[in-house]
Amino acid sequence: MHSSLIYLMVLGATSISAAPSPSRASLLGKKASTCTFTSAASASASKKSCSDIVLKDIEVPAGETLDLSDLEDGTKVTFEGTTTFGYKEWEGPLIRVSGSDITVTGGESHLIDGDGSRWWDGEGNNGGKTKPKMFYAHKLDDSTITGLNVKNTPVNAFSIQANNLILDGITFDNSDGDSNGGHNTDAFNVGESSYITIKNANVKNQDDCLAVNSGENIIFTGGSCSGGHGLSIGSVGGRDDNTVKNVTISDSTISNSQNGVRIKTVYDATGSVSDITYSNIELSNISKYGIVIQQDYKNGSPTGNPTTGVPITDVTIDTITGTVADDATEIYILCGEGSCSDWSWSGVDITGGKKSDDCMNVPSGASC
Repeated sequence: MHSSLIYLMVLGATSISAAPSPSRASLLGKKASTCTFTSAASASASKKSCSDIVLKDIEVPAGETLDLSDLEDGTKVTFEGTTTFGYKEWEGPLIRVSGSDITVTGGESHLIDGDGSRWWDGEGNNGGKTKPKMFYAHKLDDSTITGLNVKNTPVNAFSIQANNLILDGITFDNSDGDSNGGHNTDAFNVGESSYITIKNANVKNQDDCLAVNSGENIIFTGGSCSGGHGLSIGSVGGRDDNTVKNVTISDSTISNSQNGVRIKTVYDATGSVSDITYSNIELSNISKYGIVIQQDYKNGSPTGNPTTGVPITDVTIDTITGTVADDATEIYILCGEGSCSDWSWSGVDITGGKKSDDCMNVPSGASC
């Protein structure tokens, strides 16, 4: 066939299955509108050639990342079918997406299946097998992640280090790990980020539903959290960035979990937590603490001795209601002297458990 005719045929292509070769991409002279990839290698190799990436039934090889980093501005990524991962003991991540003005979404009936039981050993990040984290949304700025269905991650699900990112309608179901050794399966870990909105999340896991470790202007709203450790600020301290500021957590439910509302700062560390609002949170069957704010956190167990290096200031607790288990503590506050201040406390009605005799340095306006 004459070369000019080949050129015209390629130029008119609107959909490319698997990866466009470098020669075809150069003939196009521009990004193809849609590329459907069926392998992780082709998606990673040719991601910059497409404005609309469809990932269909991808089987990611063991020890490799589905690498969609440094996407062209404005790229749309859609997961279709079932995305699976080979087994290897390594740190991951299994998926990485970065770029500006990126849209990540899930097609109808799609599933991102980590098959975490292959790694679960009850140790999580604390030992045993080395387990890969699931999804890095690092340097994913001015972007959205919408409607993903994620199941059975080995450990942490979404690691967020971004600016102006919205996560909407994420379903994260690690409930199989409840009796099968799932541990440290945090749903959303936020660090070194600003203007993050997480809304309408449905989470079943074995650790924090949300953990804000550093960052500012963070919103979590409309969430349903079950089986884990609650909606948390922290732990704060011991990282490169140890400042959390202006976080609003609202209109959410926490059930069958260890904790409800939680702020935890690291023993003998430095940093700051300020401008925190929890409002309209409904609790049910909380096994340890309905509300817990402590400045003595250490991985594994608290010290019982609060330190003042990470002050907790300007905290609003508004309309936290519901029940805890009979042997749980309704409210527990453990602050260092003078390091918790300017708190507002209203509409708190938690029943079913016991009162704490061990609260310390409770600031004016709060109750324990």
